[in-house]
Amino acid sequence: MAKIIALDYGTKRTGIAVTDDLQIIASGLTTVKTHDLFTFLKDYLSKNDVEAFVLGEPKRLDGSETDSSAHVRGLYKKLGTTFELEVHMVDERFTSKMAFQTMIDSGLKKKQRQNKGLVDEISATIILQSYLETKK
Repeated sequence: MAKIIALDYGTKRTGIAVTDDLQIIASGLTTVKTHDLFTFLKDYLSKNDVEAFVLGEPKRLDGSETDSSAHVRGLYKKLGTTFELEVHMVDERFTSKMAFQTMIDSGLKKKQRQNKGLVDEISATIILQSYLETKK
């Protein structure tokens, strides 16, 4: 099997997570500046076998769209056409809060928890793990 990549898109930074080759475990990969995202992905895909993307879909509590929804839809289309891979959307409500709680639970110091890039990476991991669980 090939890997699956998850993206927690933001206008400044995008958190990235990836599965193992057997698609059992999601692990944080990195956080990149959003304007460097496609350069990073092209390089990563040239070195790794990837079968699909999972993209966090921003929603408000009531399920309506957020200010970021249009950006994410644009990314959805661009990912599919640029890389010719499947792109799956996963509800990302509460992932940032879950990521922050994960940081607390793992014993990270306050200074480390202020690293927004790490929050984005952990959020991408949560999005990917959620996708893997629904896929079973």
